[in-house]
Amino acid sequence: MMLESKEITKVFGKKTAVDKISLKLSPGFIYAMLGPNGSGKTTWMKMAAGLIKPTSGEMYYDGRPLDVASRKEIAYMSTEPYFYTWMTAGDVGKYYQDFFEDFSMEKYRSLLERMELTEDLKTKALSSGMMAKLKIAVTLARDARVIMLDEPLNGIDLLARDQIMKCIVEAVAPDRILLISSHLVEELETVADYAVFIKKSHLIEVRELEELRISEGISVADKYRQIYANMGGENE
Repeated sequence: MMLESKEITKVFGKKTAVDKISLKLSPGFIYAMLGPNGSGKTTWMKMAAGLIKPTSGEMYYDGRPLDVASRKEIAYMSTEPYFYTWMTAGDVGKYYQDFFEDFSMEKYRSLLERMELTEDLKTKALSSGMMAKLKIAVTLARDARVIMLDEPLNGIDLLARDQIMKCIVEAVAPDRILLISSHLVEELETVADYAVFIKKSHLIEVRELEELRISEGISVADKYRQIYANMGGENE
């Protein structure tokens, strides 16, 4: 089982958000997708989740072009809020249970407790940090083969990050791919196996973190500074 893009490109009007990216992700590892805003991270993940179609190129799952069946095995957490305002955290769980066969209400409730959230909380009243924790809980409660988290640590304070990263690490399995994008490079340094560097819609390189430390004697944060020094970002 592998998630792969071949020469995948996405153009919005006159802007090329993703430009001929070929990338293979294998199960059993955590991948950190890194790059400033506007690099193309979110667009690539949305194509991998089947939410938007590429302009050219192809996305493959388990050796076959991405289709309805394979999309059922992919869980994607977007940066945008996507719950109805009338919902409570409990309603969110029921909503997911209706839509996804691999969703576990028991696991969801356990994750809510660990995130210090309760089922009676109204989503419209949640702070940005609490909303981020709710989205992570409901995504990780799925038994998906691919889990993609887009900026999961946004709005989350330092103390809560440790608990969240622990939950993410616990989701690692030999038959599962985990892909996380974040601006908090140092937070991913301790958990990721590979770093995927994307810059201005292009894939720059994919590095195994341990190999990077041994061969170049630098951290992923230092490598990030090397690649993106003096580069401004735009919103994706």
